[in-house]
Amino acid sequence: ELDALLAALAARRESLADLRGRRAPIALKIAPDLESSQIVQIAEALRRHRIDAVIATNTTLSREGVEHLPHGGEAGGLSGAPVFERSTRVVRELAAALAGAVPVIAAGGITDGRRALTKLEAGARLVQLYSGLIYRGPGLIRECVTATRGFR
Repeated sequence: ELDALLAALAARRESLADLRGRRAPIALKIAPDLESSQIVQIAEALRRHRIDAVIATNTTLSREGVEHLPHGGEAGGLSGAPVFERSTRVVRELAAALAGAVPVIAAGGITDGRRALTKLEAGARLVQLYSGLIYRGPGLIRECVTATRGFR
């Protein structure tokens, strides 16, 4: 199903590129709850359909690790610190499966500079801040830049 969707999306992008004279980049955002075999299949589809980047990861529906908290059972996607480990595993496996063919943008639980560096060490080329930025404010950006300076 993913392969068919990406094929249709890539075809539509190319027809729009012919019409508009420019090719819009596409980044696919994936879940942190994937099995290793699914990650490999996604990596193959990303390469096959020339997707420009992949964002690992989106929110999770799992409540593992937060079920004991006051609002731990609320419905909806869970993001931020509770997804850090799962997200980092996906980044690591995805980066290995892609072997540099498609850049990985890491998201999920980056609440300090050390965590940003961990995502890069796992194979991400970029990091995306959201929940950490909401809770920590713009100072998190400087902390991440400082912590990752000199990486690579």
